[in-house]
Amino acid sequence: METETNASAELALTRWQRIGPVLTLLLLAPVIGEVMSGATRLSFILVLVPEIMVWGCGALIIRELVRRWRGSWTSLLLLGFGLAIAEEFIIQQTSIAPLPWLGDRPAYGRVWGVNWPYFIFMLGYEAIWIVLVPVQVAELLFPARREVPWLRLRGLILSGVVFLFGSFLAWFAWTQQARPNVFHVPVYHPPPATLILGAMAIAFLAVAAYVVRGSCRERFERSAPSPGLMLGVALLAGLPWYLLMALVFVPGIKLALWIPMLAAVAWAGGVFGLMRHWSLSAGWRDMHRWAVCFGALLVCMTGGFLGAGSWPRLDVVGKAVLNVLAVIAMGALARRIRSRAAD
Repeated sequence: METETNASAELALTRWQRIGPVLTLLLLAPVIGEVMSGATRLSFILVLVPEIMVWGCGALIIRELVRRWRGSWTSLLLLGFGLAIAEEFIIQQTSIAPLPWLGDRPAYGRVWGVNWPYFIFMLGYEAIWIVLVPVQVAELLFPARREVPWLRLRGLILSGVVFLFGSFLAWFAWTQQARPNVFHVPVYHPPPATLILGAMAIAFLAVAAYVVRGSCRERFERSAPSPGLMLGVALLAGLPWYLLMALVFVPGIKLALWIPMLAAVAWAGGVFGLMRHWSLSAGWRDMHRWAVCFGALLVCMTGGFLGAGSWPRLDVVGKAVLNVLAVIAMGALARRIRSRAAD
């Protein structure tokens, strides 16, 4: 009966109601994670195309799996970690190849063929800013379809094919072209064992995401913090994460590697526990989700300016303008959410 009801509801949707959420998430994943942060700038904006294929389709596939499993945001996060490992170990291999931006300077924290501070930073960044935040924002824009899949089986298969093709393009463009021809460093050939370990980690995270799919659903009779407080917490929780990236690019670091690694894991675990505690409150509403997403967006936009000193003026101005437009758009979304709540 439920299947028939869902099928009837799908038939009653307009074309935009069907494809709007899909197109929105396909764009939001790379735009929030790459463009708003400045990792993808106006001077090479065309790389947004393979990023949509990899990040957009990756986030879309993850959301589809979680919704079909009736999972929670914890499953989204775990699959986001899996997508990050796929990017860092298999697709572009940035966390296992010698970092090309450092020249001849040895990378801090490169042990057993892994750039650990860089990898831990990207593991958190890509899971949060490529998957979790874009999915939440897309669902805030289309709240009536928040709990249901957005793709039929054919669409899911097509997304997988596009993801794989985009991953090949990204691998070839970065590892075979950009590294030797732009950064003038040798093509890196990762040990097969490293690739196998990465694939095993992805499989483990996928299984874990399925196992915990029913967790974090029971609501508790307690008050949720105000959205304003949640925005501030998101800022305070996210900005220190960029200290890991500072360790990578600031020369002469003598700090023992285990100290930042342990601190990062403890910090991430604490933030996860706090967000889980608050999000299970009976008073948790869409404005709380918006506040956390907006705070996270401000973090990546602010942190992205840390490396802007060497950018062309066009890229600095372009990023500033796009960031202002994003703030305006999030403000409009907040007004829309308040209006829905008042109806």
